[in-house]
Amino acid sequence: MSTTASFDAIVVGTGQAGPALAARLSGAGWKVAIVEKDKLGGTCVNNGCTPTKAMVASAYAAHLAVHAADYGVMIDAAPRVDMKRVKARKDEIVRNSSQGVEKWLTSLAGVTVVRGRARFVGRTELQVGSRILRAEKIFVNVGGRPLKPNMPGIDTVPYLTNETMMDLDFVPAHLVVVGGSYVGLEFAQMFRRFGSRVTVVEMGPRVVAREDEDVSLEIQGFLRDEGIELRLDAECITLHKESEGLSVGLSCKEGREREPGTHLLLAVGRVPNTDDLGLDVAAVAVDKRGFIEVDEALRTSNPAVWALGDCNGKGAFTHTAYNDYEVVADNLLSNAGRKHTDRLPVYALYTDPPLGRVGMSESEIVKSGLKALVGKRQMTRVARAIEKGETRGFLKIHVEEGSGRILGAALLGTGADESVHSLLDAIYAKLPYTEFQRHMRIHPTVSELLPAVLENLVPVS
Repeated sequence: MSTTASFDAIVVGTGQAGPALAARLSGAGWKVAIVEKDKLGGTCVNNGCTPTKAMVASAYAAHLAVHAADYGVMIDAAPRVDMKRVKARKDEIVRNSSQGVEKWLTSLAGVTVVRGRARFVGRTELQVGSRILRAEKIFVNVGGRPLKPNMPGIDTVPYLTNETMMDLDFVPAHLVVVGGSYVGLEFAQMFRRFGSRVTVVEMGPRVVAREDEDVSLEIQGFLRDEGIELRLDAECITLHKESEGLSVGLSCKEGREREPGTHLLLAVGRVPNTDDLGLDVAAVAVDKRGFIEVDEALRTSNPAVWALGDCNGKGAFTHTAYNDYEVVADNLLSNAGRKHTDRLPVYALYTDPPLGRVGMSESEIVKSGLKALVGKRQMTRVARAIEKGETRGFLKIHVEEGSGRILGAALLGTGADESVHSLLDAIYAKLPYTEFQRHMRIHPTVSELLPAVLENLVPVS
């Protein structure tokens, strides 16, 4: 027998947008239910940013230990990675983060945490177990999951995803990573530093193909220097069970036609968790990939339902999900007229060194027809990078010819994930690069060299 409860708002999912929205609405006096079928905190806290960056930190420590003598630090015994301790450290950080979300939500007056799978049974009704929840405003924040690709042999071999990868408490002998983009490369470098032999298989001609060619080639360079094998132009990937592990068929233009390995990581994209929500019952439209269609204010085809975070296909980052919350909350509570289309693209790739990207890429600028100039400076000419002994990469900034406004940047080097925010603020403010150059900065930092990058601009060809 079902019971019914009514609320001012229902939030489905406790990823980055959900808890913040529930807290903001309850603070405004709303009665809110927040529903979660799994671990509180969503992808970022449980199997995304928090655990992966904790493991990236361990891998960085291992890398520094191996190269300690370069800094005058002598380690008598060879450094050894204890994956059980790496995993225990990661698990503790994740557990504390998830418990923090739970304590926060359960402490909020006006918020009811409901555990279970939610499914629409009407335009403004959800069923969770035996309970029917009703509200005139429903916010879907259900995130996504790793894509299972339709590859020949996929059901014949065991494989890992970005989620199950973090359950490992040992170092694979030979890890084959299918997918040469952000997730795949972070894990590839991480486990190479832990001690695995690593091969990255990528269907395209270069890794992180959405980036400019010089960025991709530089990343390929430092990954290869660490001993990671890259198999590019793998046009027809097939998976095969072997007596001592597995192999990946490549049909590559050069090299072995089949790559053997002991473990396989599939990092070929993500899909939204929208297939079992009953969205059709609520008249909520989705696109052909399953992402919920939204307008600029993140409202769906059902005016009582909004979609936030990865499930709307408008960002797929923790920071874009949080910005979704800000857009929706400000519009509801302050009639702010905010739109998700007002934000600039900005993100990072957490290899070592990291990539910080903001605004338009060079290929996007060329495609748009804008007349632009570009400045570039190698990290070998950045004092902070030299002092740290981390001189791989470069700083590249594009400006519009005539107006001088900054169009975008690709910062690949130590500290790039932080220094990119200086340019982000300048682009939002529509600051001409000549004004940006006048602002004094701290020495020694990477950010202090950004104005110098703009000293010798040349036309984008």
